[in-house]
Amino acid sequence: MVIVSHGASELLRSCLRSFETTTDSKPHRVTVVDSGSPDETPEMVAREFPWVELLRRENIGFAAANNLVLREPGAEFVLLLNPDTELRDGTLRACLERMDADSAIGMVGCKLVLSSGELDHACKRSFPTPLSALAHFSGVGRSDAVPSRLSEYRATDLGEDEPGPVDAVNGAFMLARSQAIREVGLLDEGYWLYMEDLDWCYRFWQQGWTVFYEPSGVALHVKGGSSGARRGLRQEVAFHRGMGRFYRKFYAPERSPFTSAAVYLGIGVKLLAALAFGGLSGRRRG
Repeated sequence: MVIVSHGASELLRSCLRSFETTTDSKPHRVTVVDSGSPDETPEMVAREFPWVELLRRENIGFAAANNLVLREPGAEFVLLLNPDTELRDGTLRACLERMDADSAIGMVGCKLVLSSGELDHACKRSFPTPLSALAHFSGVGRSDAVPSRLSEYRATDLGEDEPGPVDAVNGAFMLARSQAIREVGLLDEGYWLYMEDLDWCYRFWQQGWTVFYEPSGVALHVKGGSSGARRGLRQEVAFHRGMGRFYRKFYAPERSPFTSAAVYLGIGVKLLAALAFGGLSGRRRG
């Protein structure tokens, strides 16, 4: 299992303690990759969790930090877990049993719930399209009443407690089969932060591996807990660059140059709007 941390020591502490309180078998190897934490997060891990392997690096990004562990030969399954999660009892067991039951499944995601108790809809989602992305960021696609093609988070026909294949699961909890990783490849380090989980799921499907949603396993997800309620400048740029990279890799070859130009322009306009809104919000707080 690998957890990439960048600050947020209290969340990481709660995440690791959830392994000590569950009746599930503890993973054979738990690695925390500290990616340039500005606080004493690595010292806390070394002091309070001696059973955790700790790697210290600069802030090299989510994909690159996970790949430090993924490229090493190891167990049959590897769990990628965010530090702002807490595993509930039986979650690992349920997801591993699902993997054992079907050798075609390459990745399993569990049911993620927010601090409010509501479902984190990103735990089972469809791949974004230009139309669904436009609907989502305009607010139209966030309604339960809109057609499925306009909602990338609610396009799946599965209920929140119904197991089954989905386009993608969330990078906060991704249990992957090592055999599948060898065939699909590692996370794309061209993404510094954001969109690398969608990219990986897309490539799993391309190689014939099923991505599966398992709601009998549950984890708390303090969404944004490790990255902040609002994205900073570097995070905002990375988010929009990630959207452009995902589109360029998987959609652009089948779209007309005019459509692609319109998509890239839309991403650029959205980035400028996000930066302007963030700056305005900062001035108001000041």
